[in-house]
Amino acid sequence: MVCLKEATVMINTSKREKTYLTTPYLTRMAILVAIASILFMVEIPVVAFYKLDLSNVPVLLGAFSMGAVPGMIILALKALIGLLHSSSAGVGELADLIMGAALVLPAAIIYQRNKTKRTALIGMGIGTLCMVVVSVFVNKWIMLPFYMGAFHMDMDSIIRFANVGGVDSEWKLLLLITGPFNLLKGIVLSIVTGLIYKPLSPLLKAKIR
Repeated sequence: MVCLKEATVMINTSKREKTYLTTPYLTRMAILVAIASILFMVEIPVVAFYKLDLSNVPVLLGAFSMGAVPGMIILALKALIGLLHSSSAGVGELADLIMGAALVLPAAIIYQRNKTKRTALIGMGIGTLCMVVVSVFVNKWIMLPFYMGAFHMDMDSIIRFANVGGVDSEWKLLLLITGPFNLLKGIVLSIVTGLIYKPLSPLLKAKIR
């Protein structure tokens, strides 16, 4: 009986995985990738050198409607397309991929377990907190070293360039600017996704054969 149950689970899992390769799924994913890639190029300056974009809204829409795996595929393809117009030799796209995954994966996994508005909001809330934490370390270990090397700047020069009062050390930059900025970004992405997901759900969840 145990073997039979395990076999049934494997068959059902295999069937679900195969649906990712159907024409309707691939079409929706392609559309969401295209929208995400366009939004990735539209940036709104917020504080210091940090800019806000809404490119992860289509990623969240895909993850909620199709699952975590399609969501991550959309995120990865958006990053790859971003390399075509990268101004950071791909480092910014890598950072966006890592931080995007920190937001999208928890949100999608929590929502898929119980598909309600409440769990979607909880998932995006937890995802936002994960993104905030991850953003601090991504900026410390990836983004700041890259910019210091690319522009031949030391940390003091980076801090002066940020030009934010009270920020006079690397950790203050990370905790008082990077963290709060990504908290704001996560909140904005969550609000926009929450507002448009239900109206778009008939298109995103059309029956797949």
